Amino acid sequence: MKSQRNKYGRVIPFACAAALALCVSACSNDKNADDKKAKAASQITEEAPETGEIKDGIANYADDAALSKKQLAALINPFFEDDSLSETRAVVIMHGGKIVAERYADGYGPESRLISWSMAKTVTATLAGMMVADGRLSLDRAAPVDVWSAPGDPRGKITLKHLLHMSSGLDHTEMPEGETPIYEVDTTKMLFLGGRDDVARYAEGRQLEAQPGKKYEYSSATSMIIADIMTDILTSSKDPAIRQNAMLTFAKGRLFEPLGMTSFYPEFDRNGTMLGGSMIHGTPRDWAKLGEFLRNNGSVGGAQLLPTSWPRFMRTSSNTDAAYGGHIWLNKKRPDGRNQVLFPDRLESSIFAMLGHLGQYVIVAPERKLTIVRMGKTRDDQLAPITAQLGNVVAAFPKD
Repeated sequence: MKSQRNKYGRVIPFACAAALALCVSACSNDKNADDKKAKAASQITEEAPETGEIKDGIANYADDAALSKKQLAALINPFFEDDSLSETRAVVIMHGGKIVAERYADGYGPESRLISWSMAKTVTATLAGMMVADGRLSLDRAAPVDVWSAPGDPRGKITLKHLLHMSSGLDHTEMPEGETPIYEVDTTKMLFLGGRDDVARYAEGRQLEAQPGKKYEYSSATSMIIADIMTDILTSSKDPAIRQNAMLTFAKGRLFEPLGMTSFYPEFDRNGTMLGGSMIHGTPRDWAKLGEFLRNNGSVGGAQLLPTSWPRFMRTSSNTDAAYGGHIWLNKKRPDGRNQVLFPDRLESSIFAMLGHLGQYVIVAPERKLTIVRMGKTRDDQLAPITAQLGNVVAAFPKD
């Protein structure tokens, strides 16, 4: 089945289904290693200029940025003052590894923890890369899912790479098609109806509709499968509390704490599986830190926490959609029949992004040493002006 896409070219993630469904229903023990991690985290600076109070929130602009305060304000202010770009709740710009500008809407600030929606997929992919680096997972071998391991089961050919590239071949409907009601699509069933207590069981129980690796199909279910695989590797326990603790400890110890992303907190289902396709909460500054980490190829403060080969893999086009990599969006043209994402006709192809429902963005431009975060609440069919203005922000910063 084909994923639903809005007219601006983005595959609408399950989070839209989530929102509609809701409406319808009303670590190392080595001290030296720890010290190195702490030092690394401090290298992603949160130092911003003095806070300036404005009529609808907080605005900070650096004195020593590549652009003047006036230029920075001219780029950021439209997100908060132009009705076509509303509702923006936060914008953070990091250039050269430090915050050079940020602004928040009334009621929000640097400590506000906001939901990721599908930006969570990139977190899941990053954690999976760490397990691959540890030798606990393989990119190209059959994904270790028990219900796919029976002799003759064609799903046994699905690999981690297929899951990360959204080309598993599993039958999945991300959003309603035609006259199909919202409560009959897979995302709603998995997250809010019969599958909600054990999302991985629902996702892994789907049958193939295409040969693995041959068809692009945006599916939040694939991220839930990856989260379940990682949890099963971390613990053999079936106790939901133990499963949740094992995954949370791994995520905190290997990613969140070393990067100083102390606000990050994922949600879990009742079986203890991380909702790694949709529901991770964090401050805009911490989302910027993740973008910077990937811009620096898995390095922070001189500490290589992830092999450089993994971020490069994530930023490499899949065989089935040039604009999609390893659970991350790329600034490249999509195949015929699929509308474009980001700005491939305007800016360099090295740009990549995490994108989430209702206008969550982390856009990274490596050639400009730039990471931009925009978080808010905007209908998915009204995101074109926001994407365009984000392109304006990117274009304003010089290439190295």
